[in-house]
Amino acid sequence: MCCKCSSSTRKPGPSSCRRWQSWRPGPKTSRPCRMPRFYKKAAAFVLRAVGKHSPQLAQAIVDCGALDTLVICLEDFDPGVKEAVAWALGNIARHNAELSQAVVDAGAVPLLILCIQEPEIALKRIAASVLSDISEHSPELAQTVVDAGAIAHLARMILNPNAKLKRQVLSALGQIAKHSVDLAEMVVEAEIFPVVLTCLKDKDEYVKKNASTLIREIAKHTPELSQLIVNTGGVAAIIDCIGSCKGSIRLPGIMMLGYVAAHSENLAMAVIISKGVPQLSVCLSEEPEDHIKAATAWALGQIGRHTPEHARAVAVTNTLPVLLSLYMSAESSEDLQVKSKKAIKNILQKCTYLPALEPFLYDAPPNILKYVVGQFSKVLPHDSKARRLFVTSGGLKKVQEIKAEPGSLLQEYINSINNCYPEEIVRYYSPGYSDTLLQRVDSYQPVIN
Repeated sequence: MCCKCSSSTRKPGPSSCRRWQSWRPGPKTSRPCRMPRFYKKAAAFVLRAVGKHSPQLAQAIVDCGALDTLVICLEDFDPGVKEAVAWALGNIARHNAELSQAVVDAGAVPLLILCIQEPEIALKRIAASVLSDISEHSPELAQTVVDAGAIAHLARMILNPNAKLKRQVLSALGQIAKHSVDLAEMVVEAEIFPVVLTCLKDKDEYVKKNASTLIREIAKHTPELSQLIVNTGGVAAIIDCIGSCKGSIRLPGIMMLGYVAAHSENLAMAVIISKGVPQLSVCLSEEPEDHIKAATAWALGQIGRHTPEHARAVAVTNTLPVLLSLYMSAESSEDLQVKSKKAIKNILQKCTYLPALEPFLYDAPPNILKYVVGQFSKVLPHDSKARRLFVTSGGLKKVQEIKAEPGSLLQEYINSINNCYPEEIVRYYSPGYSDTLLQRVDSYQPVIN
């Protein structure tokens, strides 16, 4: 009964309600009553507004039994009602796995799949967003979405011209793919490659970011999936994308390169051949945010850790001094310092490119210096030209100045280097040798004829 038409003398019902009668189809129109639709949209808006703030408020909506009613409204003929209801369900599901499971148990997923097949773009977008929110929390929830047939419908919308819809479609596929190899393979089997690579050139920054995130979530699982991405041109496309954007938009692409390179030396070489190292070096130098620098340092470490050739590819970009300065800076976050140190260690332990190593003899702290000296001790015994350059550049003299604990690994490395030279050369460059010579001069008695 309409609240404005209530009367103790009037029998409740549509025939007694002036507002109902004013919306009832007249003789010249077949327009149906629209009041219920407005009520549904308004009620869904209230639930959406309440549920978005916290898990506790969203749980209160679930506890009062609203989910069943909301899900019934997903079958409404009015797309506006379905959109409002989907939005409310999304604000409930996004908080945690338990609330998402409640939405699933209410039977929302099959109806959301139907919603993404509707012609209205706004409804498609919100439905895809809810599927993304549900899939985010656990492999089981993502599998439920997959079992309902979501992947095929989402994959078909990757090239939709609407940027906001593409954002949500790519996000949903990424949330599904991230959980396991099987789920990632199901996404790949929907033939999203190489179609998804076109999204990396989209004008919308968040389409780029979500496309990069989707590719990252696939690449991280296995070498085979990473190789598939390489074969379809994905690495080169990601590198171009990183070069065309800034800040957090770059982050998924940076991490994707690290995941690919981590799997094998061949995949790391694919990143090198695609000019990934210079682009990562640029990111390391120009990005102001520590978490982005930390991800970049990690990616460079994954590229350089495989062989001397990989390490040299990183070293020649003058990246090592930048990593060292980030590690030693008091302004760097703890995570950035840890990842910079790990990257330096990974690269140095494989690097045989001595021009890149020598500056570290002068600037590196003791915990880094041992890796540098260790690499010299491996290279110098087998390279006469390098031995000569090491003397003329001042490297041998600097090694003699290092104070190492007797019996330590660093002292063993120093001894290995010294064994590459005649004893008198080592003495000549040892600290205090000039004083010893002067003492000999002072004590020398010339022979007078």
